[in-house]
Amino acid sequence: MHKDNLYATETSKSNKNFVKDLATVAKKSGLIIHNEDKMEMAHSFSSHGMEVADDFDLHMIQVCNPAKAAKSLSANPERAILMPKFIMTFTKNNKTQIRFLRFSEDNIRSVVDDDIFPESLAGTYKKIVEIIEEAKSC
Repeated sequence: MHKDNLYATETSKSNKNFVKDLATVAKKSGLIIHNEDKMEMAHSFSSHGMEVADDFDLHMIQVCNPAKAAKSLSANPERAILMPKFIMTFTKNNKTQIRFLRFSEDNIRSVVDDDIFPESLAGTYKKIVEIIEEAKSC
């Protein structure tokens, strides 16, 4: 049985450069950054009047395959609860930290009563990890 898993890695690339490379690599795989205009949390917080430190660089990056998501959600709207897939990036100890939470097929099944979705979503999680790894090294 596979358990939920926090994928954690880092790169010596700046957060800004990693995010740029991530978008490029994701696009080759049919994925997009869905929230590009809102992923920089410093900007998001400041737009609501909140102050953060000048070096606060947390990015909450939502990746999406619009064609696959539209088809999947049309087949079963219950899937929506697990559809947002976020990669978190931030700087710590002069390196860009990368975090991605993925769920086990068993836990996906426990949330969404669906025979096809758990395996499909697990495949998407695997693809996202591959994209992260490629973006780190390009």
